[in-house]
Parts: sequence; C-alpha cells; structure tokens
Amino acid sequence: MTETLPPRARKVKILATLGPASSTPEMIRQLMIAGADAFRINMSHGDQQAKAALVNAIRALEEEFRRPTTILFDLQGPKLRVGHFDSGATQLKTGERFIFDRRASSGDAHRVELPHPELFEAVKPGTNILIDDGKVRLKVLESGEEQIVTQVQVGGRVSDNKGVNVPDVVVPIPALTEKDRSDLQFALEQNADWVALSFVQRPEDVAEARSLIGDRAALLAKIEKPAAIDRLNDIVALSDAVMVARGDLGVELPPEQVPPLQNRIVATARQFGKPVVVATQMLESMITSPTPTRAEVSDVATAIYDGADAVMLSAESAAGQYPCEAVQMMDRIAISVERDPSYTARIHFTQTKLEPTTADALAGSARQIASTVSATAMVCYSSSGATARRIARERPPVPLLAMSASLTTARRLGLLWGVHAVQTRDVSSFEEMVAKGKRMALRHQIAKGGERIVLMAGIPFGTAGSTNVLHVVRLAGDELERYEASKGSGAAE
Repeated sequence: MTETLPPRARKVKILATLGPASSTPEMIRQLMIAGADAFRINMSHGDQQAKAALVNAIRALEEEFRRPTTILFDLQGPKLRVGHFDSGATQLKTGERFIFDRRASSGDAHRVELPHPELFEAVKPGTNILIDDGKVRLKVLESGEEQIVTQVQVGGRVSDNKGVNVPDVVVPIPALTEKDRSDLQFALEQNADWVALSFVQRPEDVAEARSLIGDRAALLAKIEKPAAIDRLNDIVALSDAVMVARGDLGVELPPEQVPPLQNRIVATARQFGKPVVVATQMLESMITSPTPTRAEVSDVATAIYDGADAVMLSAESAAGQYPCEAVQMMDRIAISVERDPSYTARIHFTQTKLEPTTADALAGSARQIASTVSATAMVCYSSSGATARRIARERPPVPLLAMSASLTTARRLGLLWGVHAVQTRDVSSFEEMVAKGKRMALRHQIAKGGERIVLMAGIPFGTAGSTNVLHVVRLAGDELERYEASKGSGAAE
C-alpha cells in the first residue's frame, strides 16, 4: 500500500519557499514530512528550467504520499532601481542635495541615472524616495521631465542598481513586466495551483492578471504597497486570496504601522471568505540559527491567533542553514497556539457575515452543529472548492475533509485553514455520498470508529454551487475494513 501522511495536528497551513537550500527532491520531501503544506516557487531568482525540476519533485511527492500538494508561483513584479556609479558606489550625506536624472551615464556623489521615466511624472515636491530597502531616504524638492532634485534625509552608501521605493504615490507602471508575463505563461504550463501577483497598487492590476490567467490557476494578490491599502476591499474582492507581504510594507511604511495593517488585511480577507497568508521575516533568525528568538515565536503566534489561513517561510526555508528545523518550529508554534483554550474565541473575534444563500446558511449551521453534537470532523464534497471555502471561513472547531473529483480543486485547497483535501471519484447518490464520506474520514484518520462527523454536499452531485445537504452520521469501527475486504485492500476511491 502506498505510504500516506496523516493529517496535520493543526489547522493553519505552512507555506515553505524553495531555494538553494531546499531544491533537491530529498530536501523537499523532508520539508513536507516536517510540516510544509504548500510550496512557494519564487520567480525572482533562477531560471525556468530549474523551476520545472522543483515542480516535478513536488508532484512526485504527491504521488508518493497520495496527498494533493499545493504549488504557488510568485511573480517578481517591477523592480525600480538606480543606475551605475563611477566607482560602483557613492556615499550620500544627510542634508545635501542629490539629483536623479535620465542621463545614461555613470553617477557620482551628486547625481545618478534613474531609468524609470514614469517616476519623473509621478513624484512631486515632498514625495519621499527610499533606496536600498529604506536604508537611505530622500525628499523631493523639485521635479520635472528630465530630473528630480532631492535632499538627503537619511544618508548612507548607495551602490549600483540598488532598489528604489516611492511609497507616497501610485507609480504609473503595470504590475506585470515582460519577464512576469513570460514567467506567468511558464507557471500555467506547469499547472501552477496559485499565482502570486507582486506590486499590486490598484484593482486594475488584479483584473489584468485575471484576464491572462482565466481559471487556469487561482490568483493571490500580495499586499505590499501603501497604495493597495487604500483600495483593499476592491483588491480582495477581485482576488482568490491575499498575502500580507510585511517586508515590503515595512520598507514603505513606518514599521509601527505594519502590525495594525496586518490585522486589518487578515480581517478583511476573512470577511470576504478569501484565504490570507502572513509572510516575511517570521522566523528570520533561523536563517543562521537552529532556534528562533522569543519575539519571532510571538510574531508567528499572533498571525495564527488572528485567524490567518497560512503562515509563510521565505529565506528561512529557501536559503537558510536550517530549513527543516524552521518548518518544524512553525509547526510546533501552530499546534501550541491552537491548543490554547482562548484560541477559539480569538479567531472568532473577526465577524464573518453569511451571504443570504443556502450554502452559506448550511456552512454556518454546520459549525454550530459540530460543536453541539461533539463531532470529530466535518466532511464535504466540493467540485469547485466553494463549499470548502465557505466552511473554512467559519473556522469550525474540527478539521474539514474536503473531497473532490477534481485534482485541480483539491490542490488549490491546500492554502485553506483547517482543510485536508483529497481527490476521489464522484458519487451519484445520497447513500453513496454518506458511505464514502465515512470511509474516507476513517482512511485519512480524520475520525475514528464510534465518533460523529458532519457531512455537507450538493444534490445533484457534481454541480458547482449547489450545496444543500447537511447530514450527521456516526462511524462504525469496522466500516473501512469491510469495504477494503470486499474491494481489495487500499482500494482507490
């Protein structure tokens, strides 16, 4: 019988970034065993051929462990950078003037090329310009078509091609570069489950990506620009999920503003019933240390208490010295938080308003019923994933086994809180639904004999958005054994 992984002992998901420290099939396998539920492929580094090898390794694990596994391709997005300097770098001194211009020549201590003509139109006197992740800060004094005159507010060393951030304005450039379009096409050819869109400033950025992706992958919008906060509701409404990209937010905004914004983004996504990922610098010290700081542990715990669907490791798993240890630590933090008696009250602090539909009404009722009858698990049939998303939004007290005949759907559910997704053949009758739901709950160790489960599905079966049945059943201890004896041990369903 093929080896399987038991369900996680937690509901929040772990998204692990792959990179130089985790690019071999064996290391990816170790990360999955350690607790990684989904894998992020960062298109900012490496070539497409290397990324294809990562996809093949992940899909091989999917076969080995009989578990649909989620792959997220993260597009790089536009990168604003200064030009070159005569000696490769210069030192900007606080209080002095410095000029950005459009001359394609090497810069010095007084000026440098800024090869982004859009910025010359966008900035105005008073606009802040940040260089090298905000280490150097300048304020615009004058702006025109050919040059931007600034005063250095916080000086420092600036070298060739350092990144530029302009937090005060909506930069008039699209979120998708030519590289992104090529990478997006590659990701779709690789059957990406999710695509993450960087540099989102407006709903139109999400709409453009959606028009290119269609329904071939789910779309996650990264909230990393202050301009996106002003249009947050519209952006969340157009996306399939959002990410709190705290690293970039912390560059363009004062760091003390990031925690309340994180809380607001998580709450907004939950109100819309969209998965939300909290990312960046969560266990940063574990890049070089086998253990995190206590502050980092508290940071991860806060995201879980807020009800985030997933927490993400970046350099910790991609380039760090302890990638498996970082995943294991995040797993242990999540388990500890979710066992806290106050956890349930904390995650329900955010109110999620049900839509006036049968499916939403049943999802809300199912959570209450699971508590009332002391059910061990919930089971749903979902062709599109909509039923599973509705149930996950309610943050039920027990895990959710989501069954789908669509492998694509099962894979996409890997970012949802509390969902253990499996691919299974479709059912054709109510009786078959109940019988299979019970067997699969036993087989996947979601529940044991003698325990109750709550089943949800739609009749007619296989019709998206038709959830209209809620059923409570008690499991028989020998049900799975009897079925496998009649069909053959480990019979595929």
